[in-house]
Amino acid sequence: MRYLLDINVLIALIDPAHVQHDRAHEWFAAKVGHPRYPNSPGSPAAVAGLLASFRQLPGHAFWPGDVSLLDREHVNAARLLDSAHVTDSYLLALARKHDGKLASFDQRLVTDAVVDGHQAFHLIR
Repeated sequence: MRYLLDINVLIALIDPAHVQHDRAHEWFAAKVGHPRYPNSPGSPAAVAGLLASFRQLPGHAFWPGDVSLLDREHVNAARLLDSAHVTDSYLLALARKHDGKLASFDQRLVTDAVVDGHQAFHLIR
């Protein structure tokens, strides 16, 4: 199974002071099997370098932004009830389209705007 990590998970993985840092690493190590991750490098340039190194990990795949919120095959636009849910719904639809899951700490993420969205969502506990 491939996972699309939301920004909070990415930040938690690289920032040792993040409140979810340990949970993110435990989940990542259990799911991906790669337990070694560096401490936060600090600057945006350093983070860009870190993300580039993540792209070299075994199992990484680039998912182009090739889904539309207007695509009825993937999204039930009538369920996009709040502008705050648009980005989450898009990422969830993208994960579903690529047979993956959106991994998030967000317990309030609304999945019903995406067709079979509940199956493409993984809540990190």
